[in-house]
Formats: sequence, structure tokens, C-alpha cells
Amino acid sequence: MWRGPSSRTMVVGSATVLFVVCCLFPIGYLLFVSLSSADAAYATVWLDARQRGLLSNTALLGTGTALLATAIGAPLGLALARVALPRKALLRVALAAPVLLPPYIVALAWTYLGSSRGLVATLAGRDLLSEWTYSLPAAVVVLTLVFYPLSMLATEVALRRVDGRLEEAALVVAPAGRVLWRITLPLVAPSVFAAALVIFVLAVSEFGVPGLLRVRVYTTEVFTAFAALYDFGRAILVAVPLLVLCLVVAVLAAAILGERLVTTRRGSGTSPALLDAWRRPATMVAIMVVAVTLGVPLVVLVREALGAQSWSSVVDGSGDAIANSLVLATAGATAVVSLAVWLGYARARARGRIGQLADVLLLVVFAVPSTIVGVGLIGLWNRPGLLGTVYGTDVMFLLAYLARFVPVAALALAASARYVPVSHEEAAAVAGAGWLRTMSRIVLPQIRLGIVAAWVITFILAFGELGVSILVAPPGEATLPIRIYTIIANTPSSHVAVLALLQATVIFIPLAVLGAAASVREAR
Repeated sequence: MWRGPSSRTMVVGSATVLFVVCCLFPIGYLLFVSLSSADAAYATVWLDARQRGLLSNTALLGTGTALLATAIGAPLGLALARVALPRKALLRVALAAPVLLPPYIVALAWTYLGSSRGLVATLAGRDLLSEWTYSLPAAVVVLTLVFYPLSMLATEVALRRVDGRLEEAALVVAPAGRVLWRITLPLVAPSVFAAALVIFVLAVSEFGVPGLLRVRVYTTEVFTAFAALYDFGRAILVAVPLLVLCLVVAVLAAAILGERLVTTRRGSGTSPALLDAWRRPATMVAIMVVAVTLGVPLVVLVREALGAQSWSSVVDGSGDAIANSLVLATAGATAVVSLAVWLGYARARARGRIGQLADVLLLVVFAVPSTIVGVGLIGLWNRPGLLGTVYGTDVMFLLAYLARFVPVAALALAASARYVPVSHEEAAAVAGAGWLRTMSRIVLPQIRLGIVAAWVITFILAFGELGVSILVAPPGEATLPIRIYTIIANTPSSHVAVLALLQATVIFIPLAVLGAAASVREAR
């Protein structure tokens, strides 16, 4: 449409270069260093009993979380897509909200729930309850409460793509249960399985929950090797098995999903309500899930926070960390979306094998565990010269947010850009408009809601980010997640609970606004 080296080529090319530098270089650096290491070092680190235990715990954590989250999320997605639930838009937002709550906040509430002062402790043996609280099964439960919305949303989206006319035709000659089992579920099974793989990757990549619940997995080992033992070489060697595992699973998930990663078009025809008889039970189950995943953690934190004599003094004592989190999350979300909007546009306009490879790359980069990203950033930027001037400053936080959240923001914005027909750009080009003018007057206005949503989600994720931040934080600097994580051991639990509630409040305010807007729109 545009002749010569157009502005589109320059902008998208510059965005691609920044993506490579911010997102791919840290991973590439770790792989390069690991390949340069001696084989003997790998054998020593990977084949001892401790590493076999880490591998077993990590695999069990990921598999257990993926299975349990799918068992909860997939039926909820089915209910949202095929049952006429009341206030469905608001209920969807409430059910999806836990995925944006930092996992370590849920783990913190879990530890308070299992403490000797908790109500549950009065109903069960304290020693047994304490042993269960700090265990691998507990970590699986906590991560399930956080990640089940991914399976729910993936199932609902997959069901909405199913051509309703197939189900309507089958309902003429078969009962709803058989139609569901023989037609609907086989069509959505690939998306459900791919979502389970993503949940597996996110579970084995999580640092905060295993760290709080004292479960030894690869992410905690990487953090210990680097932050506690200052053994950079061992941290890299331990990180490689986890990195390879996450990359393989992410590639498999992207291959299964294919174009569905950025395609949100509904199927033809109607979406029949296959399970109308289950409306009341499904509504009750959904409300119970919201109560358990959101209500219980918040109630536990409130109960614990009531023990603080003065909430204002607790907040004042962490004022710098709170201010840092708000400023850095705002700057990080703006930087991430500013880069991701061009990458998302390029992905939306890519076709065939190039688009599929872009999906795989973005999903793989997002799957890299946060502690591994942190080690890679430190190894890449902690050196003499120009790069060293960046290390030790707050810019490292922004680099961490870019490395972690650009891929998911780009995929979300690619889905939004798919709604803008290419014919709109072609018509503008025929009329003589340049690409930048076309983007600013035609494309970006049509995806402004997607941009706002991507910014809000990125802000929430950055505000709760812990794994990378705790590694790259400059001396004397802390964000609210770092502050909460580091004071747990030597600060009254009531003070920690106050800060955790503050963080949850900042996260849920935009979600509450989004839920109210969705509910009003649905009522109209």
C-alpha cells in the first residue's frame, strides 16, 4: 500500500529491535553462558539427588495445578458459554479476577488461615494443619485458586467459536448430554488442553508461592543460588532445565492454539443453551467459587489486619515502597503498551507461517520464569561501560516489566487489531494518507478500548510483580511486593496483612469499574 521504506517499516522495525533487546537478549544471554559451561558442571548440578528432588517437586507442582485448575475452570467456562446465567458479565469479571491477584497474596492469606489462631485451626489438629499449610499440595491449591480463570476463559472463548447450528441439529435427534459429550467437548478440547499447558508453565515459573510455603522447586533454587549464595554460575546452570521445560511446553501450547491466539471471531449461527436445566446449580457453584477464591482470602487478610493498632502508621512506614510501586507500574504499563501496540498490529497483519512463528515466540518469551528473567537481566546489564550505568537504577524495573509483559500485551492488542479491516487502511492509502496518519486517525481509535484494557492489565501485573523485581531492585529501593515479601519473617502479621490489603485494593478498583461497566452494558 505504501511505497518505498515507509514509516510503517521504520516504526514496526524499531519496535521489533526493542523487543529483541528487552525480551530476547536476557534469555539469549543465559543460553549462551550455559552452552559455554563445562559438561562436568552440568553433570554435577543436574544429576545429584537434590536436583532430582527439585525436578520432581516442580513437575508435581505444575501437573497438579494444571489438572485441578482445568477441573474447576473448564466447567465454569462451559457454564458461561452455554448456560443463561444472571448478570453474566459481572459474574465473569468476578470469576476472572483471581488471575490478576498476585499469587503470593493468596499464599499469605493461606498461611494466616492455617495459623494456630485461625478458625480452621480450632477445628483440626494444629500440628497437622501447620504441616499441610507449608506443603506441596498447599502450593498446588493456592496456584489453582489463582490460575483457574485461564482455563475458564479459554473454554468459554473456544465454545463461542463453535458453530451453534451443529449443536442445534444434533439436539433434534439426541439429548443435550450426548450432544455435549460427542460434539461440543471434542471441538473445544484442543483449547482446553492448550490452556492447561499454559497453566503448567505459569505454575512451574511461579516464585512467590513456593517461597512463602517453603516448597523447594527450581524457581526458589535459582533465587537462592543467586541472591543468597551469590553463585551466578550455579544459578544459570539450575535455571537451564526449567527454561528448557517452559520453552518446550509453551511451543506445544502455541502449536495447538495456532491462529486462535489472536482470533476472537465467534462461530456462525446461535449459541444454544444446552444446559438450561442447570442454571440455578451453575449460578450457585459460580458464586461459591468467587467466595472461596476472592472472599476467603480477603476476609482472612482483613481479620489479620484488624490486629494492627494503626493502619495509617503501617502505610506511612511503607510509603516509599507504595509510591515506587505506583510510579513504576504506571511508567512500566505505559512503556509496555507503547511498544506492544506496534508489535500487536504487526502480528494482526501477518499471515501464514510468519504469524504462527510470531505467536510461538511471544508465548515462549512470556513463559520464561521471572527469576530466570531477573538473572538474565543482571548478567546482561551488570558490567562496566555504558550498560553498567543503567544497572543499579530504577530503569532495571522498567526493563523487567518490558521483558515480562510485552508478549502478553502484544497478543492482546493483536486480537483487538484483528477487528479493524485491512480495507480501511487500503482506502486511506488510496486517498493519499500516510501510514502514521492512517494509524492515528483510523486504526488506533478503533482499538482504543483494547489499548486501555491492555494498559490496565499491564499496570496490575506490574504492580504485583515480585520474581524479577526482587532480583533487579537497586540497593535501598523497594516496591510494595518486595516490601511485603521481605518483612514477613520479622514483622507482625497484622502489619503485613494491612499492606497486602492495600495492594489488593489497588488491583481490584479498576476491576470493579470494569465489572460495573460490563454489567450496565449487559443490562442495556
